[in-house]
Amino acid sequence: MSRAGDEAWAELRRAAASRDTADFAALAEASDADSRDLIDCLAPVAGAGPRFAIGQIGQSLDGRICTESGDSHYVNGEAALTHLHRLRSLVDCVLVGVGTAIADAPQLTVRRVEGRDPVRVVLDPSGRAALDRSPFAAGPDQAETWHLVGRDALEASEPAAAHVRRLPVPVGPAGVDPRDVLELLAAEGCGRVLIEGGATTLSHFVAAGALDRLHVLVAPLLIGSGRAGLTLPPVARLREALRPPMRRFTLGEDVLFDISLSAD
Repeated sequence: MSRAGDEAWAELRRAAASRDTADFAALAEASDADSRDLIDCLAPVAGAGPRFAIGQIGQSLDGRICTESGDSHYVNGEAALTHLHRLRSLVDCVLVGVGTAIADAPQLTVRRVEGRDPVRVVLDPSGRAALDRSPFAAGPDQAETWHLVGRDALEASEPAAAHVRRLPVPVGPAGVDPRDVLELLAAEGCGRVLIEGGATTLSHFVAAGALDRLHVLVAPLLIGSGRAGLTLPPVARLREALRPPMRRFTLGEDVLFDISLSAD
């Protein structure tokens, strides 16, 4: 990112703190072309209200997020990774499913840009996450981490590290309702949420109509096999498929589709 881009990011963070839409408009008018794209792309996130949910997924041209062996480092390029860290900085918490926590041991912190770390949340209804791996492992200066566990699993859970807080999540016959998760997080002070993965967790949130926006980052490669990205309930006819409003941005060699899923 150029110096102008770094300055635009700093100004965007300041505007986000004020939540004043006029600040975003003034920023866009005063910036160079690259900085305007950054501001235009992230303004809907930075300027969103206290209740907001966005999903993010990176995939290949043929809609794959990893190879058959699970290798995904990295599907997307440097600019897309920087974008992800900006998204983390603009929300209250970042959530991943337990499968991602087990497979990747993600840090879920903000390291590639200036900004604060969000609360890290792992959705783990059965309580099967490994407590000796990130983000649960004990260590110095660990970011706050919430472990969302079903009540039955919560009673049988082993003690967690000091930076980990366990919260009971409702589990029904069909599993966890994404809307219940967002309500729980908001009640605990995290109303602005990034659903970062994995594909199954993100698909559930999209299918439940629980997201306001979705960022799909498409990389210029063909994997040809491996795990697909979004998997939604089948439709019989194309006219039943989702066709939400979207915008397109270039991030290095990747293309970002900024998709509006809000009812309004």
